[in-house]
Amino acid sequence: MNVASAAGRTVRFGVIGCGLMGREFASAAARWCHLAEPGPRPEIVGVCDLNEEARAWFTRRFPTVQAATADYRELLARSDIDAIYCALPHSLHRQTYIDVVRAGKHLLGEKPFGIDQAANAAILQAVREHPEVVVRCSSEFPYFPGCQQLIRWIEEGRFGKIIEVRSAFRHSSDMDPNKPVNWKRRVETNGEYGCMGDLGLHTQHVPFRVGWKPVNVFAKLSKLVDTRPDGRGGTAPCETWDNAVLVCDVEDKDGGLFPLILETKRMSPGSTNEWLLEVQGLRASARFTTNDPNAFYYTQSWDKEQAWCRLGLGNKPLFPTITGSIFEFGFSDAILQMWAAFLREAAGETVPFGCVTPEETALSHRLLTAALLSHREKRVVELG
Repeated sequence: MNVASAAGRTVRFGVIGCGLMGREFASAAARWCHLAEPGPRPEIVGVCDLNEEARAWFTRRFPTVQAATADYRELLARSDIDAIYCALPHSLHRQTYIDVVRAGKHLLGEKPFGIDQAANAAILQAVREHPEVVVRCSSEFPYFPGCQQLIRWIEEGRFGKIIEVRSAFRHSSDMDPNKPVNWKRRVETNGEYGCMGDLGLHTQHVPFRVGWKPVNVFAKLSKLVDTRPDGRGGTAPCETWDNAVLVCDVEDKDGGLFPLILETKRMSPGSTNEWLLEVQGLRASARFTTNDPNAFYYTQSWDKEQAWCRLGLGNKPLFPTITGSIFEFGFSDAILQMWAAFLREAAGETVPFGCVTPEETALSHRLLTAALLSHREKRVVELG
C-alpha cells in the first residue's frame, strides 16, 4: 500500500516491542504537530509485547490503540495497520521482519537487521520479493542539524582530498562492573558481533550513504568484563565484545585510499551516549558530536596554518519545526526527524537524507562478518 493514499495521509502503525525505543516512537507520534510542514503522520493502532505492563503503557496513553497482544501475528493480520515499527532483540529479527514484509506492511526495524549475515540475507530476500513494501532501518543521529551540515559539506566537496574519516558511537554505562547482565551480553540473543551489531549502523549510515564503502577491514575487538551479576544473586558470563575499533580503507574519487575508522564502544570513559563524525581534508575539516549538539566544528586551511572554529547552529533541522532556530536540538528531536523521513519515504517522496536501506544493512553485515574474521586471524580482510 502507498501510504500517500491513506485517508488523511494517516499511517496506521503497529508497534512490536514496547520497550524504550517503542515508547520513543510513541512520543514522537504524539508530538507530530511539532513539524511545521504537512505530510504523512503516524497513528498507533496496535501494540505487541510479551510483557503485559509494557503493553499497558501504550493503552493507557493512546486511545487510538485498538489491539494489544503478546502475538505479533495478530497485528499483521489486521487490515487497519499499514506499517510496523519493530524493536526486538537481534535473535528475533529474521522471522519477525520476514513475516512483516510478507504481510505487506511497511517496516522500520532496528539494527543490525538480523543476528548474522545469513539472517540478514533471508530478510533481504523477502524484501526483494515484495517491492511494494518500504523497508528501512533505524538510525537517528545523522538528523542532528550539525551532522546535516557536515553531510552538505561532503556533498559539496568542500574537504578536497580526504585525509581521514572517523565515525564513533560510545557509551559509558557498562563501565560499572556491577551492572547486571542483559540480552546484549549473550551470543544467543545479541549475536557474535557484540557491540558492533548493536551500535555499528549508527557509525556507518553517513559513510555508506555518501559513498564511502570499505574495501577492507582490520579489527581490534575487546572483552573487558568477563562476568556480571545475573540479577538472582549469582554471576553470569559476558560473552560478547565490549568495544570495537575497525580500520578500513575507502577509495576516494581519484582512485586513492583513505582510512575510515569506525568505533563502537560500550565502555568509553565519560561517554554517556556520544555519537561523533569527523572528516579531515586538505582544504577543510569538520566534525560533529552529540557532546556539543548545537555546534558545528570546522577548519579552513591556509597553507600550513589551520584553526578549529565553532559555529552555533541552533535548531535548523532537515524538516522544519515550530521551534525557533535559536533553541536547542536534542535526541527526541532527532527521533522525530527520522520518523518524518521514514513516513515520507513510505509515501513515495524523495527526501534529502533518508533512513538506512536494506542494502546498506547488507553492507554492514559484510563488514562486521569480515571484522570478526580479521580479529580472529589478526589480519586485514578484504570485503570483496
